[in-house]
Formats: sequence, structure tokens, C-alpha cells
Amino acid sequence: MPATPRRGKVILIGAGPGDPGLITVKGARAIAQAEVLVYDALASEPIISLAPAACERIDVGKRAGRHTMPQDEIITLLVRLAREGRRVVRLKGGDVFVFARGGEEAAALQAAGIPFEIIPGITSAIAVPAYAGIPLTHRDHNTSFTVATGHEDPTKGISTLDFAKLANPSQTLVLLMAMGNLRAICTRLIEHGLPAETPAAVIHEGTTPRQRSVSATLETIAEAAEQAGIGAPAVVVIGNVAREAERLRWFDTSPLFGARVLLTRPRAQADEISARLWELGAEPVIAPCIAIEPPNDGEAAVRAVASVRSYDWLVFTSQNGVKAFFAILDADKRDARALGDVRVAAIGSTTAEALQKHGVRADLVPSHFIGETFADELIERSAEGERLLFFQAQEAREILSERLRGAKRHVDVVAAYQTRIVRDDTIAEAARTCDVWTFASASSVDGLAVNLPNLAKESAGKRIACIGPITAQAAQGHGLHVDMLAEEHSLTGLLDILENDEGRPVRPPTPSQSDARQR
Repeated sequence: MPATPRRGKVILIGAGPGDPGLITVKGARAIAQAEVLVYDALASEPIISLAPAACERIDVGKRAGRHTMPQDEIITLLVRLAREGRRVVRLKGGDVFVFARGGEEAAALQAAGIPFEIIPGITSAIAVPAYAGIPLTHRDHNTSFTVATGHEDPTKGISTLDFAKLANPSQTLVLLMAMGNLRAICTRLIEHGLPAETPAAVIHEGTTPRQRSVSATLETIAEAAEQAGIGAPAVVVIGNVAREAERLRWFDTSPLFGARVLLTRPRAQADEISARLWELGAEPVIAPCIAIEPPNDGEAAVRAVASVRSYDWLVFTSQNGVKAFFAILDADKRDARALGDVRVAAIGSTTAEALQKHGVRADLVPSHFIGETFADELIERSAEGERLLFFQAQEAREILSERLRGAKRHVDVVAAYQTRIVRDDTIAEAARTCDVWTFASASSVDGLAVNLPNLAKESAGKRIACIGPITAQAAQGHGLHVDMLAEEHSLTGLLDILENDEGRPVRPPTPSQSDARQR
């Protein structure tokens, strides 16, 4: 019998108002399983990037006066893709059913006999005021709130907004898509009895690093927004709760708010720091200058893993080494039990955390992530004649292993992976648009230098942050002025100095000094 054609499905998901952290867990899981992603303009890049690499991405974004694809064509597209038997995710800004035309799309899918699912999102009507410090309900100010659109279907001819009911001083009024008609709306509300001195606020691109807001009164808010250059997309809040904005503002108070921060790490390793930067109100710009690849002699790494129990210590200098080690074990259908009683050392908290994900708790994590400190602690914890296996980057320096050999330890160094410089035309432009450049390895500095000629000149006006002294030395070697150096030479330390915009003074390291987390 011929195979039954696969039945397609459309999942309509609310992406939230902009901050990628506001996507729901269920929504993120559905995006990660998408075969086709049809997304709006307000869906942020980190959310779009949750889709699999093989997923087809189709931009149907709409902005005021600029439509990539008309609504009827979007519906036709969804039906066609589903009838092809594909799993389609329709990603919409905010919530699917709050002024997002999700109801129209769902109705069209139902009429066409296409299975669909709705995954709600956090509407901008709630999230944007919250990020501006405005509670929509407050015991001292109001007993209810109303959400209305300021941009109705133009084919109706007349407005169906009941201004008599909206002009209620005991409620909060939230207006979406109202910037084009704000002046007329405010006039109508005053005409229907809402006091002209009622507090009001306009929040532009709320929940994102580009958030800006202006506060005034109902009578003056349209003019204030115009003078501030604030337009769509924006949320308008009218009511006494708008007074709370100055007292309760929190999102735009971080030292990093509004900054564009260049992340030069491989994309897969930038997720943690990227998420934290979003929380701080900064916009992470991921421009991988390096890539992690297998070493030239992969068989040597396989042999080392196979004989790991012949060693007293296994030393990992980065999470990349951990990943490579357990990939080899997994290919041989083995797991952490292969280590037996071998003691494990991890340089850096990130490396230790990577080990824990495989059920291994490091016996030694150095108190400071400087090569000499680590060597001293490992010498103290080991004995003369013991065998140590270093599983590290192919291009890593051998300062640590040489120091241990000098202390009569037998050390084997095996290349677990190698670092390759990435050449990409988009990296240079990304770097130019950023306020802060971050480097987590010397190789990432070299990678940016390859992609951005005249690196020192291009760095004028940028803040430079480095994870450790060898990385800082590489940056200085390319003529960069390093402004921030992490006290703790780890991603956590790098985040700390970014958040506080401070770090210990940068001095050129001595020739023997090394970042313990090499590459």
C-alpha cells in the first residue's frame, strides 16, 4: 500500500514584546522543532535562532506603512506549507490573539482543514509598562485597566471605540498601535471628560535595549512624544499609575542599558553571556571570530581517552576539551564510568560546570585562573612520578605542562580540538556598530583582527573587555586599549566587569604568565 501522506500543522506562537527571555518554555520548545518558521518583524533574533539550522525561515514582518507580505498572502502561505506536510511555526510579536490578527489566521486554517495549535505569548500591553516601571493596577490609583487599539480596521469607516467609557479616571487605559492617532485620541478622551492633567506615558520599543519613554499629561503627551522623536512601535499608558514610572523604573538603570556588546566567541558558547546581557538591558551582537574543530591528529585523542585509566590525573583547560572528551566516549558507547578513580582537574568554573553535566565533579578547580596558580595547586595535590593527561587545545601553550614536568610529574599533552579563525564579511560591520568589544581568548582577538583591518583605528571610542592577561596581551599587541580585565578569569568574571564597568588595571603580563583557560 502507498504511504499515507504526512499531515502538516501550523503552530501560532506569541513571541512576546521583544526581550527573548519572555518567550514561554512551550513556545521555545515548539520553535526548536519547526520545519518552517514564518515570523513577524517584532520577533527578536535570539528567538528566531532557536529554530533548527535546517529550518526554512520566512520573514513576513510588518511595520507601520511597510508590509513585507500582505495578510491574505500570509494566510495563503501558511495553508500551502501545511498542505505540503510540513510543521510550520507562525511566530507573532506579543500574544497571538491580542491585536495580532491571530484570530483571522486561525479561522482561515480551520476553514482549510489545517490542524493548528495556539501557544500564547506575553502581550506588550502588560510587559512594556512593567519594564517602564508602571504597574497597570495599583490600590492607590485604580480598580481596573482597559486595553484598546489605536489603529482600527480602516475599512470600517468609523471608530467603534467608546470614548465615554474609556475616559474613566478610575481605570488605566493602555493603547497599542496608537502613535499615528495619538493626538486625536487624547483630544477625544478630554472631550469625554477625562481630565487634561491625567498622567500619561509613551514607551517606545519596550523590553528591548532600545527602550525609551516619555511622561507628560493627557493634554501634552502627544507633543512630548513628538519632541522626543518617539514613534511606533510604542505602548501608551494613560492613568494615575503612570506617576509610578520614575519611582519604579528598573530596566533602564543598568550601566549597560542600551549598549551593543560584541561577543567574539563561537555562537554555541555565547548563549549564557548573551542571555545575561539581555537581562542587563544590553544588546548582544554575536559575531564568532573563531570556530572549534577536531584536531589534526584525532586518533591521538581517541587513544588517550581509551587509556585514561592509566593516568592519575585528567586535566581539562576548557569546556571545549570536556565536550571533545565525552564525544569520543559517547561514540564508543561509554560514559563517565570510564574514568574509574582518575582524579579530574578543571580550569575555570565554566569547565567544572561542563563536567558536572556529565556527572563528574572536579577534584580540583584552582582558586585563581592563572597558569602559575593552577600549576602550584596541582603540584601540591599530586605526587612525584604521577601521570597527568592534559586534554586541551592544539595551539595551547605548554607553560603548565613544562612547569609540572619540572616538578617531576609525568605529563602527556593531547590535542582535543583546534581553534580556527573565521572569515566572515558580516563581522567587521557588526564590530563597528558595537559600543563594547569582549574577548574570551587570544584567538578571538586574532580573529577579529583578520576580519577588521586597521583594528586599532576601528576601536576608537569602543570599550574593550578581556577575560584574562594573555587575552589582554593579545589585544594590546594589536594596538587595542584594554579598559576592563576580569578579576576572575572566567565568563562569570567577564560578565561581572561588564555589569559594573570596572576591572583591575590592565598591565602587560610577564612572559611566563598565562590565562589558565587557554583558548
